[in-house]
Amino acid sequence: MVLKVLRVLQSNSPPEQQPKVKSTIIKPSVSPHYIVNRSFCTFQPLSPQDALEERLILDSIAWPETPLLPSPISLEQTTDPAHSTFTILPGRKGGQWHVGDQLEVMIQTFDFQGRPKKSGGDFITARLHNRKLEAGVVGQVVDHLNGSYSAVFSLLWEGDALVEVTLVHPGEAFSVLDRLNKEQPDRIYFKSVFRSGSLSETTICDVCLRPTKQPLCNFTDLRTGEPWFCYKPKNLGCDTRINHFMGGTTQNISANEEKLFHSGVNLKVNIRASGPASVTLLPEKIGQLKVKSATVTSGPSGYYYQGVWRAVGGLTIHQFNTSAITQCLKGKAVHMYGDSTVRQWFEFLNVVLPGLKEFDLHSPKQAGPYISLDFANNILVTSRFHGPPIRIVTVSTSDLRYIANELDGLIGGPNTVVVFGIWAHFGTFPMEIYIRRLQSIRRAVVRLLDRAPGTLVAIRTGNPKFLNLFVSLTNSDWHSLQCNNVLRAMFKGLKVHLIDAWEMTLAHHLPHNLHPPPPIIKNMINNLLSYICPQKGG
Repeated sequence: MVLKVLRVLQSNSPPEQQPKVKSTIIKPSVSPHYIVNRSFCTFQPLSPQDALEERLILDSIAWPETPLLPSPISLEQTTDPAHSTFTILPGRKGGQWHVGDQLEVMIQTFDFQGRPKKSGGDFITARLHNRKLEAGVVGQVVDHLNGSYSAVFSLLWEGDALVEVTLVHPGEAFSVLDRLNKEQPDRIYFKSVFRSGSLSETTICDVCLRPTKQPLCNFTDLRTGEPWFCYKPKNLGCDTRINHFMGGTTQNISANEEKLFHSGVNLKVNIRASGPASVTLLPEKIGQLKVKSATVTSGPSGYYYQGVWRAVGGLTIHQFNTSAITQCLKGKAVHMYGDSTVRQWFEFLNVVLPGLKEFDLHSPKQAGPYISLDFANNILVTSRFHGPPIRIVTVSTSDLRYIANELDGLIGGPNTVVVFGIWAHFGTFPMEIYIRRLQSIRRAVVRLLDRAPGTLVAIRTGNPKFLNLFVSLTNSDWHSLQCNNVLRAMFKGLKVHLIDAWEMTLAHHLPHNLHPPPPIIKNMINNLLSYICPQKGG
C-alpha cells in the first residue's frame, strides 16, 4: 500500500505519460507556433471553435465603460460612497414582506462633489443579513448604466433583515486595472535557478517576457501547450533549470491613480441608507403568490441560517460530523488540485479526521505536494499545486504539474473524487491566459468523465478577500469575479459541481480573507461531501 501511495505522489501518470516540457532555446523572435497578443504575452494558438468561445466569453464579461477622467486624475468626478445612498423600495403590500418574496433596493451613486453620477460601471455588492440568526444572503446587483443600480434579495428567513451595500471599486478604477493587465502583466515576476555542479545562474521567467536580445528557454508543456519561458542563462543550458519562485513585484502607477484604491475612502466602503436599512420578514402565507422581480433573472446559489449554508434549489446540504465524514470518504481517493484556497480543504480534513494522517514528503510548506492516509478506512487524500504562474515559495521543477496532465493520469471511477480551484495567481494577466488554462483543464475533465463516468468532479470558485492598494492591483475582487464568470461559462453543461465560494464568503458575517476562516471552510466541505454522499450526514 505504501509503495502504491508513493507512486501516486510521485505522479498520477504512468511513466509513458509523464508530462514533457520543451527546454529548447529560441531566439528573441517568437516561435512560429505561437501568436503574440496583448503586448508581449505569448499565447498558444486556438482552434476556430475555441477562439470563438474565447471571443464570446470576453464579450460576456465586458465591463461597462466609464467616461474618461481628466489628466491628471482627480477624485472629484468619481464615485463617492459617502455621498451615495440606497433606498428600500416598497413591497407589494406597502411595508410588509413575507418569506418567499423578494426585496428590491435602489442605489444612487454620487461623486465627491455630491453630484449624481450619470454613468455606471461601479463594482457594488449587496448582502441581506441577521447577525443574531447568523443568517445572510447575497443580493443580485444590476447596473442600469446611468449612475443607479438595483439590488434584489430573495427573502429566505423569518425575522429582521438588514441591508448592506458596499462599493468595492468605483468604475473609474477599472481603466487602471485593465491597463495594468495589458501593459504590465509582469508586475509580479518569477525566477528560476539554473544549476550545474558549482555553477548557478538565476533568470526571470514568465508567460509574459519583455522582448530583449537575450535568447529564451522555452518550457512550454508539450501535452497541454501551456507556454512558459525563461531568459536563457549566459553560461548554462536550458535543461539545468531546477526550480521556480516568485521574484518580486514592480508596477508603474501614478500617485493620482492610487487615489482610486484608497481604503476607507472608495475601496470596499459601505453605502448608507437614505431611510430604513432593515425590514421585518413575516412567515410565508398559505397560497402566497410568488412575485419575482423583473430586474434580475437569477437568484442566489444559497444562504446562511444559524451559521449553516443551505443551497437554494436542488442539493440538500447535510451536516457532517467527524464519523460521518469518515463514513462518506471510506474507500475513496480524493485528489485536490489548485492554489492555496484548495489546500485549505486538505488541511481542514487533516485536522477534523483523527484517522487521517499526513505522510511527510518533506515538501516545501505551501507548495506541496501533500498526501494523507487513513489505512483503517482506506481513505487517500492528496493535494498538489497547479502549474505556473505560482506566487509562493520555491518549487522544484519536478513538482511543477499542470492540472490537465494530472487529470489525464487518473484512472477515475465511483471511488475517485477530483477537486480543483484555480484563480488566485492569475490576477495580473490578460483574461485570455486564464481562459486558455481553463480550456486545457476542461478537455482533461471531459476525457476523465468519458473513460470513468462515475468520477465526481467539484470545482471551487474564487472568493472575495481583504483589499488594500497592493491586493487591488494584483488580485482584485473584480478580477476574481471575472474569473468566476469565465469558470461558470466554461464548465456549463458538464457533469461537474461548483462550490460557490464567492457567495459563501460574501453572505457570511466574518471579514473577507483570501483564505476564508474555518466556519466558512466547514460549510464548503459540507457542500462537497453532500455531493459525494447525498444521502448521508450526521
